[in-house]
Amino acid sequence: MSSRLNWLRAGVLGANDGIVSVAAIVVGVAGVTTSTGPILTAGLAGLVGGAVSMALGEYVSVSTQSDSQRAVIATKRRQLVDTPAESLDLLALAYERKGLSTPTARQVAEELTARDALDAHLSVESHSDEDDVVNPWHAASASAVSFTLGAILPLLAVLLPPEAWRVPITFVAVLLALAITGALGARIGGGSLARAASRVVIGGAIALAFTFTVGLMLGAAGIG
Repeated sequence: MSSRLNWLRAGVLGANDGIVSVAAIVVGVAGVTTSTGPILTAGLAGLVGGAVSMALGEYVSVSTQSDSQRAVIATKRRQLVDTPAESLDLLALAYERKGLSTPTARQVAEELTARDALDAHLSVESHSDEDDVVNPWHAASASAVSFTLGAILPLLAVLLPPEAWRVPITFVAVLLALAITGALGARIGGGSLARAASRVVIGGAIALAFTFTVGLMLGAAGIG
């Protein structure tokens, strides 16, 4: 359950990034021109580039974490082969520190070691097991998909309405979506829904206002 919640939280954050990133791009371009072509081109470029960047970053990050987890497992497996008695003593000591009496801790350590020594040590020392090693490909694909899904919203919001309503509708759609993703992320993490939603909405509003203002300034200067 904890692992699934972590993935869900990562998906929400990826979608949030997609919403803000692409919305800022298309709103900025919309400040320069009302032509559909440049807005669509910039939005698609932001979507594809952002999804690839998110996937690559997640892959590298999770690969590093996975390598560390595998190294810990390999080290512990060698220790169990080379120094089984010392490993058993350390496991019993760990249970003593958790509050068990010395005889009980020793008995627990011996029984767990007999069942699965590696799992027993990993559970106590790193609060994990062999199945907890993260998959970088899963992380990369989840990040790319969530970013893409989030990015589609501002792209549609700025392209579907009439030209005069593009920017206002995009602002409203994006801020509503950010409020939902912020609240959902807080719900998953057990935080304050209102506080989390307000943070992302305010941040998103600032980003949109800033990029739109820059677009207007560039348009007024004849760039575009």
